[in-house]
Amino acid sequence: MTFQEAFVLEKLSEISGYLEEIKNLFECNDKEILKDSVKLHSAERLLQLTVDTILDVNQHFIREMKLKISDDFQGTFYILGENKILPKDFARKIAPVVGLRNRIVHRYETLDKKIFISTFRKDYSDFKKYLRLISTYLDKIE
Repeated sequence: MTFQEAFVLEKLSEISGYLEEIKNLFECNDKEILKDSVKLHSAERLLQLTVDTILDVNQHFIREMKLKISDDFQGTFYILGENKILPKDFARKIAPVVGLRNRIVHRYETLDKKIFISTFRKDYSDFKKYLRLISTYLDKIE
């Protein structure tokens, strides 16, 4: 197998950096974020960067391990779940974040900013868990 662990570790480091920025942003309450366009746009961009980087990791696993190709980005989580890289329940739980990312990127006008911030805050721990699960998996395959 030509699995490039260094690539995944670099991506995990990027995600960790984004999560630290998000943590700092989330020191503000939702109202403060919503009334400050710089904070709001920072939250949107950080979600996009985090999800995009997670998708890079997912696709790397799929490509390098020659797993079934997904029809869409959300499906990459399911494939990792089916192949025991992520727990299936967790893969199903985190996969819909792709839809939120897509709304930010492609259909911005339909995004309810209040729901976005509360959902992002609620789901923040899932990103941390993703990092732990992928790191644990990497330790197993070494």
